[in-house]
Amino acid sequence: MTEDAPRRRPRWPRRTALAVALSLLVCGLPAVLLADAAERGADRPAAARPAAGRADPADPVDQAGQAAPAGRAAHLGRDLAAQLDRQAVALRRGDRAGFLAIADRPARPDLARRYAALRALRVTVWRAEPEGPPTAVAGQPGRWRQPVTFRYCLVVPDCRPDPVRVQTRWRESGDTPVLVAVEESRAGRTGPRPWEVSELVTAVGPRTVVATTPAYRGRLPGLLAGAEAAAQVADRFAVAGPPPDRYRIFYAGRAEWRRWYGGGRPRWTAGYAVTVGDGRHEVVLNAAALTASGPDELLRHELTHAASLPAAGWRGGTTWWLVEGLAEYAATDHAPVDRYEGLDEVHRFVTGGWDGRLAALAPADDAPADRAGAAYGIGYLAVRHLVDRYGEQRVRDFFRAALSGGRAVEEASAQVFGEPWQPLHDECVAYVRARA
Repeated sequence: MTEDAPRRRPRWPRRTALAVALSLLVCGLPAVLLADAAERGADRPAAARPAAGRADPADPVDQAGQAAPAGRAAHLGRDLAAQLDRQAVALRRGDRAGFLAIADRPARPDLARRYAALRALRVTVWRAEPEGPPTAVAGQPGRWRQPVTFRYCLVVPDCRPDPVRVQTRWRESGDTPVLVAVEESRAGRTGPRPWEVSELVTAVGPRTVVATTPAYRGRLPGLLAGAEAAAQVADRFAVAGPPPDRYRIFYAGRAEWRRWYGGGRPRWTAGYAVTVGDGRHEVVLNAAALTASGPDELLRHELTHAASLPAAGWRGGTTWWLVEGLAEYAATDHAPVDRYEGLDEVHRFVTGGWDGRLAALAPADDAPADRAGAAYGIGYLAVRHLVDRYGEQRVRDFFRAALSGGRAVEEASAQVFGEPWQPLHDECVAYVRARA
C-alpha cells in the first residue's frame, strides 16, 4: 500500500478467522507490508523536504518565527553546531555527563533516555548537521529554533549513516547557547523512531539487533534466536545488492505500536518494515498480535522485505502481489504448499468471485482480515508457481528487474524469462485456482 512516508508492509495475513480475532496478538496474522513513499538519504520524501535554512512548512512554531540579523544568526549557528559536535563525541565515547552537559536541566531527563537507548542499540556513528541558520522565536527574546539532521549507525562502525531530521530549541546563555529540547521527528511515517521516545533494552547477534521495552525483556533471547535464523533466509533475497549489515527489529507493546513510526497501521497488521534511510528498512513486530506459533514466519517475511526492497523506494500498486508473494514464499521456508496456513482464506476469496487480476490484489487498509489474508496467499501461490517453473534465482532476477530496474512487469518477464507476461500471469492465476 502507498503512504506519504516510508514503506510499511501490510501485515501478513495467514491466520484463519479465529486467529484474526487474536490478531491483536503479533506474528501470526496477516503480515502487512506497508508501502511508504520512496526516500533517499532523508527521513521524508525528497519532494517534501524543506530547503536548508528554511522553516519547515508543517511546523507552526517555525511559521511564527521572526527574522534575525544575519550576522547574529550565523554566529549563533556556529556556536550551536559546536555544542552539537561536543554532544556527538560524548555519545560515541559513552560519556553520559558530557552528552547532557549542553542541555538545560529540564531537558536532561528526555535526553538521558535517548542517550541510554542509543547506547543500548550500540550507536557507532552519530553526526549532527544543522540545516541553515537558526530562527528566532517570535515573542521570546533569546529563544531559537534550529532544524538538525542527525546521521547515525548502529552496531556496525562503517555503515552508510541513516538520517533523521528533527527540530531543536535553544536559549542564549552568555557566550554559549543551551539546548532546551530535541523534538520528536515527525516526517510522515518515519517518526518518531523507537529510540526517540522509548526506553529500550536490546540483544545483538551476528546478523541482527533486536530491541524492545523493559516490559518484554524476557522475550529478547527467543526473539534474537528467531531473528538470527530468519536473517539466514532473508539474506538469500537481497536481490539488488549485499544484504543489510544488520537487520534491526523492534518489538512493540500496545502503546509503542500506536506511536513508533507514526502508528496508524491497519488493524490486521502484525508487523511491517519501514524505510528509514537510503536503502535501509527497520522491522516492527506487534506484541499484541503474536500467536502461540511464535514470530518465526513473520520474521522471515519482514526481514525478506528489508533485504529485497529497492533502495530508491517502492510505492506498491501493481507489483504488490510480487513483493508480498516473495516475502510469503521466504516465510514458508520451502514448506509444501498444502501446509500454507492461508489456503482457506484463498479458497473463500477465489470462489467468491475473484476477478483473477494479480495487479489489483492489494487489500485496502480497512479490508477484513480474511480478505487481506487471501491477498497474501494469492501472492504467495503466484510466486511459488514461478519458482517451481523457473527456479528461485530467476524469480529473484525477475523481482529485481520489475522493482529495481525501472521496468514494468511485462518488460521484466521478457528480459528474465524470455516470455511475454500475460500468458505467465494466466498460468499463475490458474495455479492459484487449482491450489485453492
